[in-house]
Amino acid sequence: MCTARGKNTVSSRVSRLHKITVAGSWLSTGAVLAALGVLLVFLLKKSASGWSTALFFGDTPAFDALFRGAPVFDGLWPACVGTLALVLLSMVIAIPAGVATGIYLAEYTQGRFRECLSFCVDVLAGMPSILVGLFGFALILFLRRTFAPDANTGLLLSALCLAMLVLPYLISTTRLSVAGLPVQLRLTGASLGLSHGQIVWRILLPAALPGIFSGIILAIGRAAEDTAVILLTGAVANAGTPSSLTGKYEALPFHIYYLAAEYQSQQELTQAFCAAVVLLCLTGVMFACSRWLQRKLEQRWKTGEMA
Repeated sequence: MCTARGKNTVSSRVSRLHKITVAGSWLSTGAVLAALGVLLVFLLKKSASGWSTALFFGDTPAFDALFRGAPVFDGLWPACVGTLALVLLSMVIAIPAGVATGIYLAEYTQGRFRECLSFCVDVLAGMPSILVGLFGFALILFLRRTFAPDANTGLLLSALCLAMLVLPYLISTTRLSVAGLPVQLRLTGASLGLSHGQIVWRILLPAALPGIFSGIILAIGRAAEDTAVILLTGAVANAGTPSSLTGKYEALPFHIYYLAAEYQSQQELTQAFCAAVVLLCLTGVMFACSRWLQRKLEQRWKTGEMA
């Protein structure tokens, strides 16, 4: 009798704890969504009076700016182009290195070397972005005084520094995604006579794509919003669209920071709020493209087209 009562008491406590956990999860989710909604409403309200073609192209005709390369002053178009170029270039640099390192950690290392390399990745993940920007700036100073007197800050340097900043996201998500796959996948590949490299390339890597793309999405958001790195490595006001990999450029995060800190009128402050909304939309579009590509690759793998 006592044993039955004890079991009922334990079951009741577990059920109550489960209900509290579920309620807390819903409340936390609701709080996040509410905070996001309040932020969006605030930005839209503050930027409501600033939306027009002049916001993007200033006094320059939109057709000339888009198709004839006409310079744009007092508009967001150069900053949009610079942000997109910066994020794409940094991803081109970071994704192969991050995914390869994550696979190497998950499949080809063990013991103390794996622990040491994982520790280095964790240290890099905790490094403030301002330090990465200072590293890039110091690298240019070193090059100017030694091998390359004409070296200067620019788009390529900013992309390299941002790639260094987002590498830990890519490495960690790739490693966890590959290491967390079922052992049966490896055994199936071995039973078919595949080498370790073939198992990784043809079986494990496609199966880990959802987790890998999660890291890519996080990396895109991190690269698109950072200001400290680009502030020290090449972003300037009124630089126009990027003319070369080593040239100066404009970017939306720096544009927002510059206007918020140095605005001379309410119109410029409104433009800063509009730029924040544009940055959110641009980041959302890049997220959506990543998700679409992820689904297409998953579909191809499931139908056997990637084998």
